[in-house]
Amino acid sequence: MLITSSAYAEDQAAAWWDKEWPIRKAITIDASPSGTPIIEPIGTATVLVRLHDGNFQFASAKEDGSDLRFIGADGKTQLSYHLEKYDSLLNEAFAWVKVPDLKPGAKTIIWMYYGNAGPKAVPVANPKTSYEADAVVVYHFAERGQPATDSSPAGNNAETAGLSTDGALIGGGLRLDPKTSIKIPTSPTLAWTADGAMTFTTWVKLSTLTPNATIFSRREGGSSFVVGVDTGAPFIEVNGQRAVATTPLTANAWKHLAVVAEAGKLTLYIDGESAATLAAGLPALNSPAFIGRDGSPEAAADAVAATGELDELEIFKAARPMGVLKLAALSQSGNEKSAKLLIAGADEGTAHGGGSKALEHMMLFGDIAKNMMFDGWIAVGVCLLMIVTGWTVAVRKFFYLNSIQKGSDLFLEQWARVSSDLTALDHDDAESVKSFGGNANKKVMRDVHRSPLYHLYHIGSEEIRHRLGGGQDRSKGLSARSMQAIRASLESGLVRENHHMNSGLIFLTISIAGGPYVGLLGTVVGVMITFAIIAKSGEVDVNSIAPGIASALLATVAGLLVAIPALFMYSYLSSRIKDLISAMQVFIDEFIAKMAEFYPTPADVSPSHFRENSLPARTPQPATAQSPEATGTNHHAS
Repeated sequence: MLITSSAYAEDQAAAWWDKEWPIRKAITIDASPSGTPIIEPIGTATVLVRLHDGNFQFASAKEDGSDLRFIGADGKTQLSYHLEKYDSLLNEAFAWVKVPDLKPGAKTIIWMYYGNAGPKAVPVANPKTSYEADAVVVYHFAERGQPATDSSPAGNNAETAGLSTDGALIGGGLRLDPKTSIKIPTSPTLAWTADGAMTFTTWVKLSTLTPNATIFSRREGGSSFVVGVDTGAPFIEVNGQRAVATTPLTANAWKHLAVVAEAGKLTLYIDGESAATLAAGLPALNSPAFIGRDGSPEAAADAVAATGELDELEIFKAARPMGVLKLAALSQSGNEKSAKLLIAGADEGTAHGGGSKALEHMMLFGDIAKNMMFDGWIAVGVCLLMIVTGWTVAVRKFFYLNSIQKGSDLFLEQWARVSSDLTALDHDDAESVKSFGGNANKKVMRDVHRSPLYHLYHIGSEEIRHRLGGGQDRSKGLSARSMQAIRASLESGLVRENHHMNSGLIFLTISIAGGPYVGLLGTVVGVMITFAIIAKSGEVDVNSIAPGIASALLATVAGLLVAIPALFMYSYLSSRIKDLISAMQVFIDEFIAKMAEFYPTPADVSPSHFRENSLPARTPQPATAQSPEATGTNHHAS
């Protein structure tokens, strides 16, 4: 079904095919000018859908991919498909989907559903229904050491095995060498009629540009059909007549070759574009065919095969439209044009859960992590250690400061009573000092003991006891030097309390400063390794670069996750500690002021005040007879 507007696509997005499949994504085949334009007729085609951890959540699907379903744009029609490869460990899959009625110059949307672990998710992939009835040979070369299996409805399996190679253009491939040939036995479906219709397609990558090298051949009696390369230039040859492409292939680069026979003419296509034409019809042949070296009895003894790799060989007993050839050449190439032609949308989740956006993002992080290399895991491990250490310190410090604050509030309530008369405390009695003269109970004291203000109060009381205790006369007060010494002791206690409250915060500062650098180191090393691997393989495409770069950037994300929370926690804790330090400094000033008030220096005490507080009270004397007052007489009277 043709999708011509985004509004229509959004309307279609509301229709969910089956609610038991919680995740789906739109796959757009964009042959319009906004994508990769194809103006030639296309029709029904089997389209390759590449799945990797950048566009598919392998963790949400079944291990064998049996829950995959491809639905047409109408949201109802199931599309036939099969899997050439599905590897949930390496996060790589190749699905071939039969898409009907593709229109040139337009967009077509299909839907991919997955994520169903229930009993309805049974395997339905079937290669025999994934191609049209005129397909007679489809080799993916995914077998290793075994003859190629035909995925077409005809079932024309190869008779001999070739040399397998991993990492070809699409999964496994076939290695071509000058002496190896793969035989395709005779079959009624492979019988060609004179001047009949036929289409041959394959992908080839030459490693050596050999003269007159064969790729595919078929001979019977005096008739022959050969597809080959002559010093890199592709050619088609029928009964000795040859047409050679004017532009040779470059070594170590994948190229799509196609030959179409129709109405007494053969046309050679390279990457979907016409490259040579031979004015000859298809010969009548019903003999074995050979891939690689020509192995027929009629072949020359010195016949050699092309050297390199081969992938995805297909034969149809009909002339395929030029648009189909161009679609195959572009969509299967894996280059930038392929990425613009076949676009996988974002995952969508059902309304009843199981596919929320948050879950999708979290699962994407899991998929990215699967591609992370050892050096990246080292950086992430260091960041994780910093997170655990920093958060542990922060949580413990948070509860510690809360207990200090609670104790300080209770202390200030008791101090408000005691500070009105410090002399009410018996500094020779430790219990009197601890309990604020007996005013605080045990429950209050248990919390007050945690307060640094109480610790300073205890230090000051000890200093007063040391100078005025042991029965000494307290009315004499404290000297100025003694008060300076007491202030010095209190400030020393403040420094110790400051160190105790700030202990451990160094781990947060390390996390703030070091986390981003550790993550950046992991990212830089990961990017270096990714580009080194690309340079070594010689293949540059988005699918090969994106997973490595994404996993490398995950290390930077880990570093920022260390630093950002640590920065906020450090700022909060540091602010609270500063407030407590300020309260302690205020308390020291107040304690010294109260001490000066109730224990003044001798210079500040007046003589009368000194006599009243230092001399014992005089006892009144009774009157005697000798006293004038007692006798009531005076000298004058006498």
